[in-house]
Parts: sequence; C-alpha cells; structure tokens
Amino acid sequence: MAESPPTVEPHVEQPGPAEFRDPLLREELRRASVWIGLALVVAGVIFLAQPLLLILGGLVFGVVLDGGARALGRFLPIGRGWRLSLAILIGIGFVAWVFYYAGTTFAAQAGALRMVVETQALKLYAWAQNAGLITDPTPGTIGQQLMGSVGRLTTAVGSALGALTSALLIFVIGIFIAIEPRLYDRGVAWMLPLRHRDHFYRITNRVGFTLRRLLFGRIVGMIFEGLFTWFMLAWVSRLIGIGPIPMAALLGLITGILAFIPNIGAIVSGLLMVAVGFSAGPNEGFFAIFVYFAVQNIDGYLVLPYIARRTVDLAPAIVLAAQLILGALFGFLGLLLADSILASLKVTLQELSKERSAEKGEGPELVGGNPAA
Repeated sequence: MAESPPTVEPHVEQPGPAEFRDPLLREELRRASVWIGLALVVAGVIFLAQPLLLILGGLVFGVVLDGGARALGRFLPIGRGWRLSLAILIGIGFVAWVFYYAGTTFAAQAGALRMVVETQALKLYAWAQNAGLITDPTPGTIGQQLMGSVGRLTTAVGSALGALTSALLIFVIGIFIAIEPRLYDRGVAWMLPLRHRDHFYRITNRVGFTLRRLLFGRIVGMIFEGLFTWFMLAWVSRLIGIGPIPMAALLGLITGILAFIPNIGAIVSGLLMVAVGFSAGPNEGFFAIFVYFAVQNIDGYLVLPYIARRTVDLAPAIVLAAQLILGALFGFLGLLLADSILASLKVTLQELSKERSAEKGEGPELVGGNPAA
C-alpha cells in the first residue's frame, strides 16, 4: 500500500521590518516625520538665509511698486502697466539722482564726516576718563569701537557698490512680482487644499494692504525727515544767528535714508547730527540736539500716525527686539526687513485667529479687514 505524502501545515506569514501595520507605530512615525520635517525647514532657513531674505526684499520692493501704481491710478486714468512703468521710472530716477548728487557733492564730505565722528568720540572718551567714569588706560579704544561702525555708515552713501548684486536681485524680483502679483498668489494657493484657498487669498490681501500702508508711511517719513533736517540745519540755524551746520545736506540725506529703519536708524542719524554740531561749536551742538528731537517728534506724532493710522499697530519695543534678533542672525538685510516681517506675521496671526473664532461661532467673521486698496 503506497504511503500518502506528509501533510504540510500552512505557514502564516508575519509582517516584516519593511511593513508598518501597527497603528501605534504608524502614529509615532507620523509624529516623527513632522518633527523631522520641521527640523529640515529650520535648517533650510538657516543655510538659505541670504537667498530667502533677498526674496523677501524683492517682495517688499514689489509691494512698494504696486502701491505706487495704485496711488498713480487715483490721478492718472491709464492702464496699470503704464502706471507701474511710471512708478519704476520715478524710483530709478530718484535713486540715480541721489547717487549722482551724492557722488559729486558728498564724496569729500562723507570722508570728513567720518573723521568728525571719530574725533568727537575720542573727545567724549577723554572727558569720561577725566571724570573718572572710565579707567581704561588705553584712551580712544572704546570710542573707536563704539563709533567705528557709525563712521563706516557714512561712507555707504558714496560707495554702495558692495551690495550692488543684492540690490539688483531685489530690484528684478520686485518688478516681476509687481507686474503680476496675482500670478504668484495663485501659484502658492495651488499647493493648498481647496477649502483653505479662500482664507489664503483673504490673508494675502490683508497683508498686502498693511505692507502698502506701512511702507508708504516709511517713504513719506524718509522724505520729511531728510528735507526737514536739511532745512533746519542749513537755513533755520542761519536765521537765528548760529550759522549753517557743516555738511547739512549730507546729514539730511543720511537722516532720510536711515529713517527707513525704525528706532535704530533714528539713533544713528541723531548721533551723527549731534557729533557734527558740536564739532562746529557748543551752540551748533545744542541746536543739532533740538533739531533731532524736533524731527523725531513731528515725524513720530504727526506725520506717521496720520499716514499709517490704518496699519497694524507695532509696539516699538517689539520692533526693536525683532531688529536686534534678525540683525544678529541675518545681518543688514534682516535689520532692514524686520518691521515688514513682523507686521506680516502679526497680521497673519490676527486673521487666522479671526477665522478660527468665526468657525467656532464665537463672533462674527471679520476676516479680510480693510479691503485691498
């Protein structure tokens, strides 16, 4: 009798290390991937800080051009493309005039201003040493360290070629964004789920509106502070019998340029103004102090609040903290864009908070705020 083949018990396959069927393991892997992705984003921001800041600078410049085109639309009944071209030409013409005028008129004054600042810093150090406030036996070292960077800022007016490449990239990016801003909004929104796209458009409209008002106020403040400083130092001082303050036009130009940087720009321009004033005499020095406080108070309490009354409210201490942090991390571009970045973040968080409150039924939906003007 033939033997029957042995029966083979069925083998049950078990999950291997390449399969993740355990719900707990899959949940932990999902959480780990979120943290790993966040770490990669942070590392990317750190290593790509300069390109990202150039892109942000281009966005800010594009907002300025778009705001200029919108402002011209209130007076010129022409197409947006023509208004944008006119705004670009006005901006280029102004920058070219500044460089030409600074190069022909202020080149020698810039070097003299640096010498004046360093000399006044050494005098201040000597006075503090004689008064017993400083016991360092190496006179002038601290004064040079404190005022060296301030003195170097004065040479940037006539020699800004070091940042020409970055400025050119920001200029080109800003023009492309200003030509068709909705194209880039739609490109970013395409990567979001459909249910979130309307919210994204409302937030970008609000951020764009806020930045336009904020930067418009900055530009008007720059023009006011520059012209008012020049007028007070060159003409009012002469009318009251003090005589014109040396390098009044250069100080006005520097004050106007540094007015784009809140807080820190005002401090630097004030130090320069006072140093030059006391180099000409005590009366000129005290008048320079008066001019500085007059300019800052009129601009801070009359000009900017009237222009930017509908923008986001930024506490000066928070703006200064953001400037110090971004300046330490990313250099001059971080310092320059600190208030714009902070304003954008605050508006975004405010709009997200309003949306969540509206979804939970805690109040009427106020998303969007003021319409994009």
